[in-house]
Amino acid sequence: MRLQPTKEFTVLQSRVRLSDPHVWSDDRNHLSIRWAIYEPLVHYDKGGKYRPGLAESWTLEDDARTWTFRLRDSVTFHNGDMLTAQDVVASLNRARDPEMAGELGTSGLYQSYLGESEIEALDECIVRIVPSEPMADLLDLLMEIPIVARSDLDSLPDVHMGSGPYRLKEVGSGYALMEAFSEYWAGRPPMDTVYWRAEPDESRRVAALLADKADLVTEVSPRSKREIESSELRVVEAESSLCVIFMCNAKSGACVDKRVRQALNHALNVAEIIDTVKGGAGKPLNGPLTPLHLGFDPTVSPYPYDPGEAKGLLAEAGYVSGLRLTLDIPTSVPDEAPHLAQIMSQQFARVGITIEINTVSDRQEYAEMVRNKEIHDACCFDSSPLSTFRVLREKFHSGLAGPWWQGYSNSQVDELLNRAQSTPDRQRRQELYRRAYRIIHDDAPWLFLYSPTLLWAIGPRAHGWGPGIDGVIRLT
Repeated sequence: MRLQPTKEFTVLQSRVRLSDPHVWSDDRNHLSIRWAIYEPLVHYDKGGKYRPGLAESWTLEDDARTWTFRLRDSVTFHNGDMLTAQDVVASLNRARDPEMAGELGTSGLYQSYLGESEIEALDECIVRIVPSEPMADLLDLLMEIPIVARSDLDSLPDVHMGSGPYRLKEVGSGYALMEAFSEYWAGRPPMDTVYWRAEPDESRRVAALLADKADLVTEVSPRSKREIESSELRVVEAESSLCVIFMCNAKSGACVDKRVRQALNHALNVAEIIDTVKGGAGKPLNGPLTPLHLGFDPTVSPYPYDPGEAKGLLAEAGYVSGLRLTLDIPTSVPDEAPHLAQIMSQQFARVGITIEINTVSDRQEYAEMVRNKEIHDACCFDSSPLSTFRVLREKFHSGLAGPWWQGYSNSQVDELLNRAQSTPDRQRRQELYRRAYRIIHDDAPWLFLYSPTLLWAIGPRAHGWGPGIDGVIRLT
């Protein structure tokens, strides 16, 4: 189903902000606004497969390195310029600049992948990208990078003009107003104007929807869902690619021992945690990926809640008389981290594990602490990329020791990930990822908790709308 045309459309979400489009972000509120204005070379479809964006087609040679992209004809930027290969090269070069910032410890992320790549325009509509090493999942990165007209790059982040379906008309504190871009290559978008408004309070967002003062509301809780549906309005649900987990310190301390990490997973009643912390809106993880990820293995079972098995593993590891651990948590992102730590401490106590909680209120400081590998025994984290390539490379490959790696080492996993990146065939690559997935599950470098369910509430003018696989709002 598609959205029906309407003159005005209002989206209420907890935050509204615009920033430099080449600063990496995983904030869905922010990305929904970004992707209304800008476009990447490729997208995901609703099934997680790649589909054309500004690139109408692409090829990958057998070396798993040499990529060639053919751009769409007649794509117009909001400033009137026509898309060329030189715009793509300039945008990718800016995104991979080592000085480019990133949110929450992700500075230099694109540079780490694309810094040594050859990126060149072969003519006005052909771009070739050759990374320094095989990169069969390069599209995972390219779909995160907006393409901006060369003539506007020096105006960022003060001026926002992309090639997307909506053009920014006005922006202020807590709001952004957009208008349909009449020259959009895919046809005029359905909304004449889109008003994005920030409302941090969920009850006020819901009240605005019920009063017909909003058309689409984000971040709805199960409690609000009942109220909304009783008013004959709809709540749209979708599974997310987000993994809420605790990363174990596998470099030093008790969690170096795999048996301890396995015991910690068995000691947690994840179903109880989801009911208590998320109101039931979540699914237990059976490993480091969700069903939305390439390489997810549905045959792997989540760690069962088994206090007896947890105690036995702790005894085998030499902790017959109990164990003391320190958990690091932020106060936000994930926002439920303090509540999580509280209930986990209670559950761990049942098997003789005493928990001390180290709380860091500055989220940027927390991210840098994790990135610098200065955590205590385990730290709360939300693994957000929909890219299996990025999740496994940045968090589990010991040969690379990526930004969120915490000391886990398994040579089989490293080899499987290397082979996957040299394998152009998607199905064969998926099987390599699944083999790595099963090993990571058994080694338990994380406390596998849950993937939250996402909920939106929609009014009559939003009938036909549904989220993309990435949970981003797209109004086309």
